[in-house]
Amino acid sequence: MGQRQLVSLVRVLLKMNKIIVLDEATASVDSATDYIIQQTLRQHFSGSTVITIAHRLTSVLDVDKVLLLDDGLVLEYDSPTKLLDIKSSSFAKLVKEYIRRCDT
Repeated sequence: MGQRQLVSLVRVLLKMNKIIVLDEATASVDSATDYIIQQTLRQHFSGSTVITIAHRLTSVLDVDKVLLLDDGLVLEYDSPTKLLDIKSSSFAKLVKEYIRRCDT
C-alpha cells in the first residue's frame, strides 16, 4: 500500500495543482519516509493550498491551520502553535500523548 501512496504523490508533484487534498497520504509509509514527503510537499507546494486529512500528528504540526474533528463536530480550529499554547486544548492533549508514546 505504501508504494501505491508514493506513486500517487509523484503524480501530484508532476501536476503541480494549486489545490491538493491528501487523505491519509502517508498512513502506510514509515516515519522517515513521511518526513521526506512532508519536506517535499512544503518545498514544492508552498504556493498551493494543501488540505491534509491525517491521523499521524507529524503530518499536521507544520501547517497553517488545524481543524480538529470529533464525531463529525468541529472541536478546534486554529494554528498548531496557538492550539499547543492552550494546554487544555484537545490538540495539545493529542500531541502530549503522542510525545509520551514516542518516549517509551
